[in-house]
Amino acid sequence: MRRKVRNYILIVISMVTGTVSFAQTEIENPFGLVYRDAITENLPGKVNIQPVTYTLNGIEIAANVYTPANYDPDKKFPAIVVAHPNGGVKEQVAGLYAQLLAEQGYISITADAAYQGASGGTPRNVDIPHNRIEDIHGMADFIIQYEGVDSERIGLLGICGGGGYSLKAAQSDKRFRAVATLSMFNSGVVRRNGFRNSQVNTIQERLKKASDARAQEAAGGEVIYAADNAIPTEEAELAKIPYDLYREGYIYYGNTHKHPNSTFRYTMSSLLYLMTFDASTNMNLINQPLLMMAGSKADTYYMTDEAYRKVTNAKDKELFLIESATHIQTYYVPEYVSQAMEKLNVFFGKYINSEA
Repeated sequence: MRRKVRNYILIVISMVTGTVSFAQTEIENPFGLVYRDAITENLPGKVNIQPVTYTLNGIEIAANVYTPANYDPDKKFPAIVVAHPNGGVKEQVAGLYAQLLAEQGYISITADAAYQGASGGTPRNVDIPHNRIEDIHGMADFIIQYEGVDSERIGLLGICGGGGYSLKAAQSDKRFRAVATLSMFNSGVVRRNGFRNSQVNTIQERLKKASDARAQEAAGGEVIYAADNAIPTEEAELAKIPYDLYREGYIYYGNTHKHPNSTFRYTMSSLLYLMTFDASTNMNLINQPLLMMAGSKADTYYMTDEAYRKVTNAKDKELFLIESATHIQTYYVPEYVSQAMEKLNVFFGKYINSEA
């Protein structure tokens, strides 16, 4: 399979002026991957990618398994489950980190959440915390049975919303021997209170809308969505967005790393579950080693900080700030990804990449 390259949309954001400029440089990838230096073909002696499907609670899940360059199914390798951000898919940042981990000798897996991406389930874009947590358990179920995986050396990396759900999954699932998060996002708290508590005055109003949406669905009516896919692309529009998370998120998901399966939409009725969820509760149940990473300039850092302070029983815990990075920049900017990977290599190397 030969490399196919076409122009990919690059965006350059000036840290000094705040201006945004676009240049055409698209990459067409046979596996649908949209991140830089993604695998384009499987070659002997290289990191390979294997698209797979499996059934979880009656729903077909679409996943990618990355195997290291020295992969031999007759040997035993440590494995890492990678959970993607809210609205994201396996071909974006989760795939990037899964590939980089495979380059370090791990078998890694990332899957589209049930009801999302290329995975099955209707109505589309249901976003219920229980489902997302179950997705993580399901990835562990699958990868533990994959040829060459050492079931005693399984790690977990959750990114953004996947980070919050990873914290919950690790509280009960002790198959995960070490747990890491990157730019953790506490989905329930934000859906309830708004980003940085900007919507606390409308909680009951939004719960009423969610309740009405549930009633309409139950009666066979049209599914109502809490967000649409209208992504601002003009510089003037982007400049009006007060938070880096959303401004840079629109650029990442809508332009530089756009994927047709990635969407901001979620069903309005999902709020019945999201608004009563908090990823940072019961943190005392995490007894595995825990690494939490966030950009030093991330406007989402408060979520990582709150969860981290509640960890009391972890075998070891560390908070690592990626110098000068915002939330979204940890997804793709090479120098920030390198910082995160250096820390992950040390962390997972200590706790799961040793048979001792």
